[in-house]
Amino acid sequence: MSEQARRRPPKPYRKPKKDPVRMLAFEALRAVDERDAYANLVLPPLLRKAREAGDFDGRDAALATELVYGTLRRQGTYDAIVAACVDRPLREVDPPVLDVLALGAHQLLGTRIPTHAAVSASVELARVVLGDGRAKFVNAVLRKISQHDLEAWVERVAPPYDEDPEDHLAVVHSHPRWVVSALWDSLGGSRAGIEDLLEADNERPEVTLVARPGRSTTEELAAATETLPGRWSPYALRMAEGGEPGAIEAVKEGRAGVQDEGSQLVALALANAPLEGPDARWLDGCAGPGGKAALLAALAAERGAALLASEKQPHRARLVERALAGNPGPYQVIAADGTRPPWRPGSFDRVLVDVPCSGLGALRRRPEARWRRRPEDLDGFAPLQRGLLTEALRAVRVGGVVGYATCSPHLAETRIVVDDVLKRTGGAELVDARPLLPGVPALGEGPDVQLWPHLHGTDAMYLALLRRTA
Repeated sequence: MSEQARRRPPKPYRKPKKDPVRMLAFEALRAVDERDAYANLVLPPLLRKAREAGDFDGRDAALATELVYGTLRRQGTYDAIVAACVDRPLREVDPPVLDVLALGAHQLLGTRIPTHAAVSASVELARVVLGDGRAKFVNAVLRKISQHDLEAWVERVAPPYDEDPEDHLAVVHSHPRWVVSALWDSLGGSRAGIEDLLEADNERPEVTLVARPGRSTTEELAAATETLPGRWSPYALRMAEGGEPGAIEAVKEGRAGVQDEGSQLVALALANAPLEGPDARWLDGCAGPGGKAALLAALAAERGAALLASEKQPHRARLVERALAGNPGPYQVIAADGTRPPWRPGSFDRVLVDVPCSGLGALRRRPEARWRRRPEDLDGFAPLQRGLLTEALRAVRVGGVVGYATCSPHLAETRIVVDDVLKRTGGAELVDARPLLPGVPALGEGPDVQLWPHLHGTDAMYLALLRRTA
């Protein structure tokens, strides 16, 4: 060291600056990681608190939202890139450090934030939440990442498609390998189809409104906020980016709601299925949190029918009560187990069971679910799904119709369940559901229906309609 360097006074310690946007994004990611929370439940109260404190404006909220969801959607890809830039297995890196690195990687590779700003902001965040020592590690890793763009990194870290197509797609499109395999099977093996689907899972979904019939109209909603028409449902409107559904009067009053168009189509198909004889008693056997039940109740009220909405979990039953409050026709909400129901067999004309499932059809909305689910989870859902469908068929009268729905395209949760229950119970037949979704293309060979994000712009909802014959 030169004499001049020895004489130079040490740099004074600079306290790290807190960036409220990145602090909030980090807090949300930690909640997802530590508490198995869902970002769509964690983020809104954090944003509301930041606005009330005067820390955020609309642009800050939009950036924080993009950082959280973008990081979660591309987590698998970013993990592979980070792994190529560190000298130890990722399992040996502390989870909070990985969260800061993933946030930094997303800013570098998935946004238009300038490189120097993305690195410096991430290092400042690391100094605040991790300390100066680990901030140096973050700085070194992010500088390596900044040397290439996303396309170049993917080419480096993903195995060639010809050698391992499933692992290639898993890294490129940031899905676990087993999910890629299951979705590919459900699509029938098309490479173009699976790539389009996986890419659609990584896009930000639109916010879709439903005007509950007899209570609101699409015209009322369109006058209240900037919208586009729904694609398939006559009650749907798509909100312009940045719109706030909670600010719309009809939504506040429960006359309208936020509901994916695929979910609307399932309810509409059941309500419009041909029926002989009475049509006065409807059942939603898995009603929580209440979106489909609210639409069914409104449709039933127009026909003079009554809806019974049943939900096993009391706290979710309360959400259903809130969703149905003010419905103009008769309805009742109860907390009951659909596999051990309190109603008598043959009590209903129409029955819907939107069964608990893996949720692989809603990965656009809950990107963290793809990393949280395991293949063995399906074994846990299987008995429940079969039990609910079996009891739904008992609950409907001869000639009545049952709708079996899942927010999953996994064959083990859709056709395999329906086929198995039909073989074991007898006295029921499949009804072609495709004509009950008029105008919707690419519905497959039937008689059941599978919707897809890349084909229909909806969650990947599945629907089978069954008529009781004996």
